[in-house]
Amino acid sequence: QVQLVESGGGLAQAGGSLRLSCAASGSIFNDYVMGWYRRAPGKQRELVARITTGGITNYADSVKGRFTISKDNTKNTMYLQMNSLKPEDTAVYYCNLVPVPVAWGQGTQVTVSS
Repeated sequence: QVQLVESGGGLAQAGGSLRLSCAASGSIFNDYVMGWYRRAPGKQRELVARITTGGITNYADSVKGRFTISKDNTKNTMYLQMNSLKPEDTAVYYCNLVPVPVAWGQGTQVTVSS
């Protein structure tokens, strides 16, 4: 069973940057479309960025131009570089398969202060 572990969250000021990492238990990035999701307080979980097996990326309008998703297949790790952070980016961030997620990890909390 695939296990996903997110890390790299924390507290940032508006306009700041954070880099999230997603470590997978197996070499799934070669075989599946992967994505970063987030769940903000009181809201449903949403997909904010995805990357295909070939490295094609797509972003939600709310993060386009500010976030960059990438992966290193040799390290079984995926990243989310988040720049120009806004308070509305505050959420727990998760990585998972797209479009049908497997078991969720614990996520990593990102808090952006104004």
